[in-house]
Amino acid sequence: MKRFKKYSICIALLVGCFELCAQQLPQFSQYMFNTISINPAYAGSRETISVVGLHRNQWVGLAGGPTTSTFSVHSPLKNEKIGLGLSVINDELGFENFIFAYGNFSYTLDLSEKTKLALGISAGFTHYSLDIEGFLNDPSVAVDPFFSNFTNRWNPNVGVGFYLHQERWYFSLSAPRLLNTNYNESALDPNIDYQALERIGYFITGGYVFDLNENLKLKPSTLVKVTNGAPISFDVSAHLLFNEKLWLGGSYRYNRDTSTVGALADFQVSQQMRIGYAYEHYITDLRPFTGGTHELLLMFEVFKPTKRVKSPRYF
Repeated sequence: MKRFKKYSICIALLVGCFELCAQQLPQFSQYMFNTISINPAYAGSRETISVVGLHRNQWVGLAGGPTTSTFSVHSPLKNEKIGLGLSVINDELGFENFIFAYGNFSYTLDLSEKTKLALGISAGFTHYSLDIEGFLNDPSVAVDPFFSNFTNRWNPNVGVGFYLHQERWYFSLSAPRLLNTNYNESALDPNIDYQALERIGYFITGGYVFDLNENLKLKPSTLVKVTNGAPISFDVSAHLLFNEKLWLGGSYRYNRDTSTVGALADFQVSQQMRIGYAYEHYITDLRPFTGGTHELLLMFEVFKPTKRVKSPRYF
């Protein structure tokens, strides 16, 4: 009975996603250290070559739970006003798989001596695939008879964003995917309810760093995600920075179906390397059936010319 209930909840969540908007860009606990994945204007903002890898294992203990891996690299060019970047995301949810591969371009304007505004654009492709055989053969899934004819190809898309920042604060707004894409070609039939859509999503992020004393800083940050046809979600987090080396913090995410509280830790191993870990605990009906979500981040700064780069970078 428990096993049946476990799988029923899982399938209900998956079907709910399908009916609303299918798969959208995944959302991360450590978004403040992986901004390039949602905003092209962030490219080059760290004033050095920055490489980030992140792995997220969501709904641990539930069969078919989402797993997401990302890789990104970005850097300013020689004149420092132009930034270039590349972001690749592999996202698996049940029988679905999305791959996002996008290039990023940014141009930075100096609004004042300390304030900068970066404008960004991204372009690339999204690949969607569905394991039809596995889905149709799963006895726990009730299959719609019109469930068929899914594309399995790369589809182009573009995104835009801006990133306003100083050393101690930032505010950004972005729409990483501007084109609606339906991966179920049969959805043109009015009798078919299933739509595998990549819809427009808007990300609003911001953060600030406060000095509590000589060796301790506080950094609150937030992210709001608005997607056409899907519930709004928002994250609120706060980090304490000890001796410019160790970040410790907590987070709260509101989502209609999967609200969480979490803990975050981030350690500056050296001037070039940073590692981070985040854990999310669900506070909705999903809580008894999953061990939560684990997320691991690794950042490597290839080169840091001391005359240009402030250390540490808070965002």
